[in-house]
Amino acid sequence: MNRRPLLALPALLLAGHAAAEANDRLSVVASFSILGDMVGRIGGERIALRTIAGPDVDAHAFQPRPSDAVALRGARLVVRNGLGFDAWIDRLLRSAGGAGTVVTATDGIAPRSMEAHRHEHGPAARRQQSGAGPRLVPDPHAWQDLRHGQAYLRTIAAALITADPAGEETYRRNAETQLARLAALDSWVRAQIATVPEAQRKVVTSHDAFGYFAAAYGVTFLAPQGVSTEGEPSAAEVGRLIRQIREQRITAVFLENMANPATLRRLAAEAGVQVGGRLFADALSPPGGPAPDYEAMFRHNVGLLVPAMRGAA
Repeated sequence: MNRRPLLALPALLLAGHAAAEANDRLSVVASFSILGDMVGRIGGERIALRTIAGPDVDAHAFQPRPSDAVALRGARLVVRNGLGFDAWIDRLLRSAGGAGTVVTATDGIAPRSMEAHRHEHGPAARRQQSGAGPRLVPDPHAWQDLRHGQAYLRTIAAALITADPAGEETYRRNAETQLARLAALDSWVRAQIATVPEAQRKVVTSHDAFGYFAAAYGVTFLAPQGVSTEGEPSAAEVGRLIRQIREQRITAVFLENMANPATLRRLAAEAGVQVGGRLFADALSPPGGPAPDYEAMFRHNVGLLVPAMRGAA
C-alpha cells in the first residue's frame, strides 16, 4: 500500500493553512530597513511585511527589481520616509499601480535644511560652481533624532489602525511599548553624550547623515560628502577638513556602512588619525550584525562615538 499521499496530506494542509493566514494579514511594504523595523514592531503578527531596500542596502541610490513592483501592486499599505530620501518609490508606485494607501513617515516633522550642491552633478552643480548661492534641500535623515523616531512610530501606528481597524488594540499596545523604549533610549543617549566635554563633541563621518543627531544631542558632525552617498567631495573640501581635524585635534573619525570608504580613509591618513569604526546611518545591519534594529543602531553608534570623542578609542 502506498502511504505517501496520506503522509503528505498533513503537510499540504499545514501549507494551505499558512497561506490562508498570510492572506488574512495586512500586506504592508516599507521602503527601507529602518522603516521596516519600525513597521514590523508595531504590526507584529497582524501584518505581512516586505521591506524593499533591506539591511546594508543604500536607499539613496536604490534600483528596484520587478519583484518590488509586484509587492507594491499587492500592498494595502506602503510606508515611505519622504523628504527625497526614497524618491525612487514614487516612480515605482506610478509604474506598478495598485490601490494601497501610501503613508509618509516624516509627515508632521519640521525638516532641517542642508546645502544640496555637494552631491549634485550636471547643470545644477555647474551653477553652484559658477557662483550661484547654495540651494537648500530637506535633510531626510529625521530618524537620527529619537524624538522624531517616536513621531515615525505614531504615524505608522495611525496608518495601521486606519488600514486594519480590527487590530487597533494590538497596534496601540505595540506602539506604546516601542514609544517607551525610545524615550528611555533618548535619555540614555543624552546621558552618554554628557560624559564628553563640549569642546570635544566633534565627529568626522563619510557623509552628512547625522544632522538631526547633531541638533538633538549637541554633537558637531563634519563630512566630506553631502547628503547623498553618490557625491564626491572636491580636493579643496577634503583639504579644509584635514586642516580642521589637525587644528581642533578631532579624534572621532568614522566610516558609514553605506558610504564609499576611500575618501575618508585617505583623509584620515593625511590628517594622522585613526578611523574609529563603522557607524550605521541609512540602513540597518543584517541579523546577527551590530545594528539589526533601530534601537540597536543607536546603541552601537553611541557606543563608538562617545569613547572616540573622549580620545579613548
